Amino acid sequence: MGANGSSQLEKEITGESFIGNEHYYGLVNFGNTCYCNSVIQALYFCRPFREKILQYKQQLKKSGAAKENLVTCLADLFHNIATQKRRVGTIAPKRFITKLKKENELFDNYMQQDAHEFLNYLLNTISETLIEEKNAEKDRQQRHGTIKKGNITVNLAPATAGLEKNLETAAEKARNETTWIHEIFQGTLTNETRCLCCETVSSKDEDFLDLSVDVEQNTSITHCLRVFSETETLCGDQKYFCETCSSKQEAQKRMRIKKPPQLLALHLKRFKYVDSLNRHTKLSYRVLFPLELRLFNVSDDATHGDRLYDLVAAVVHCGATPNRGHYITLVKSNSFWLLFDDDIVEKLEISSMEEFSGMSSDCSGNGLQMPSNNQSQQQKNSESAYILFYQARDYDALRPNHHATHASI
Repeated sequence: MGANGSSQLEKEITGESFIGNEHYYGLVNFGNTCYCNSVIQALYFCRPFREKILQYKQQLKKSGAAKENLVTCLADLFHNIATQKRRVGTIAPKRFITKLKKENELFDNYMQQDAHEFLNYLLNTISETLIEEKNAEKDRQQRHGTIKKGNITVNLAPATAGLEKNLETAAEKARNETTWIHEIFQGTLTNETRCLCCETVSSKDEDFLDLSVDVEQNTSITHCLRVFSETETLCGDQKYFCETCSSKQEAQKRMRIKKPPQLLALHLKRFKYVDSLNRHTKLSYRVLFPLELRLFNVSDDATHGDRLYDLVAAVVHCGATPNRGHYITLVKSNSFWLLFDDDIVEKLEISSMEEFSGMSSDCSGNGLQMPSNNQSQQQKNSESAYILFYQARDYDALRPNHHATHASI
């Protein structure tokens, strides 16, 4: 971002709408890293995630013993942004990109990458790293004859120190494999199946870190979620084996949300393989996304079933095809919105948000070409929301040791 751009943005955000000591830093693109920059910017403005990463950085400072990995590089990057003297500027995430390419060869090239694949990889890598560090710390404490139970350190007798690991309960094991990534992003789906012969209903729960939904032309996110949970009839070769009937029967099944997460990551399935074209194509369908979202596809026994969400960030894909394009990010900070396009940061009018919903014309995703005089309009309207981040409005009230003074964020 040039000096003029930085100073202009600083003028725009300095005023009544500016609260706190927020920083807005563009990220340098190293050839094809817009997929990475866009996701990092979105996560930085997801407050629960940023707070945990910065806490992790503080823990590293105290311990002083941690080898470099993707999480430490991300923590350094977040800390670098958060502690800048100027509110607006540009940072080169070189260490993070170098480590990313070293740890996963999928990203070690100059090809177009998928932002959703990167998001999944990053969240899973952070979770795995945290579990490894937790287990390593537990082993170290056991070797020294101590172990932590909550906030209490228990001294173990030499004869029992080595047995502690074997006495670990299933609940403790599950807790040890749960990290703050799960606390923030993890929700639970319940797959309900009803036998049409005996009416027996069986259900199976399944955890998720993000939801992938199909898109249709001229619809909304609420519609996409309703379709996600539509009832499907299993018949013919797809019959369901009912344990009550002890035979295959026709059945109806549906997927509903049993536990909505604190931070809901919605992935719009815009890239589809078309057999007739023998390639993937982009569905630039117009899908409206609300600034406030309430989930209507929740199960009857859902916890926080009436939870209200606020849109805090959106990763947007620009371009007509999956293999040629660009990623940008829209983020909400306090009372205003900003657009991050690699090293460029601009204030965004809320009235412009709908422009990133996609194209209203049916020719956007079926491989047909627009007339030449409409090419520029097609390119502009192909700016389509790809990943949406919705934060629970009751997030502050659910935080430990937090006494909320406001009803909303």
